[in-house]
Amino acid sequence: MGVDYYKILQVDKHATDEELKKAYRKLAMKWHPDKNPTNKKEAETKFKQISEAYEVLSDPQKRAIYDEYGEEGLKGQVPPPDAGGHTFFQTGDGPTTFRFNPRNADDIFAEFFGFSSPFGGGGGGGGNGMRGGSFGGIFGDDIFSSFGEGRTMSQQGPRKAHPIEKTLPCTLEELYKGTTKKMKISREIADASGKTLPVEEILTIDIKPGWKKGTKITFPEKGNEQPNVIASDLVFVIDEKPHPVFTRDGNDLVVTQKVSLEEALTGHIVHLTTLNGRVLKIPINNVIHPTYEEVVPREGMPIPKDPSKRGNLRIKFNIKFPAKLTSEQQAGIKKLLPY
Repeated sequence: MGVDYYKILQVDKHATDEELKKAYRKLAMKWHPDKNPTNKKEAETKFKQISEAYEVLSDPQKRAIYDEYGEEGLKGQVPPPDAGGHTFFQTGDGPTTFRFNPRNADDIFAEFFGFSSPFGGGGGGGGNGMRGGSFGGIFGDDIFSSFGEGRTMSQQGPRKAHPIEKTLPCTLEELYKGTTKKMKISREIADASGKTLPVEEILTIDIKPGWKKGTKITFPEKGNEQPNVIASDLVFVIDEKPHPVFTRDGNDLVVTQKVSLEEALTGHIVHLTTLNGRVLKIPINNVIHPTYEEVVPREGMPIPKDPSKRGNLRIKFNIKFPAKLTSEQQAGIKKLLPY
């Protein structure tokens, strides 16, 4: 798997967001280069590793890609054959190419704590992209009582704007078969002088078979550019349009059929057109009661991690009971009863 981000942050693979924050808070303060003037190179290396690990594991999409494909898949060295239900990162190499470029460790630190360095503001920033002053105070292992977690001080370097989320409605057919959508966006970009200019772009979004409502597709830094601000990420969130026949339950498809009392007792054939246009004829040979459910294996939604596999089709029934039985119907029912 390459680098073990969980080991770097000293958490297990089921760590919650709060546990990740706590681990990053402790280790980032311990290994900040300004607190380690006598072993600055080692501290810078560890600080960058800790920041990269936190950036990946605190983002649900990056964490899902890392858990499944490891550091190599996350950074595009071994592009996975199928993105499954995960976010992909658009870089111009193709719409489904994974590419993760770690952000500057100081920027992550500044966003987390609200300042770039709590250890003094004077003198020599370290190498490898590290900024901030020399270590200038007396601190224990936990120094947050000294300055208060979350206190805002003047930040150094550009901050990143908050992500912009946009709903992307999809039909059940599109989520069943997969599709490609083109989205036209308008945004402001900054030139060398800092002036902003309006531009329009076409983004290509690959919808993979089996993706669910809530799946996020991220286009890094596709928001408006402003001086001293890193452009926000543009995030499309899959939404599922209502379908006239099927409803979705996880990877299963559910349909309700109306049947008469006679069909419920004597047998019925369900005719269904699937989401990819096939016609199914499903004989029901059992007596259909109000809670009866016929399960047809592998006729549900594709499973994102392996689209060759599918969930089930579950058929429920709405029995139409007559207001009154004729004598012939009563006689027919008595013949069917075992007593």
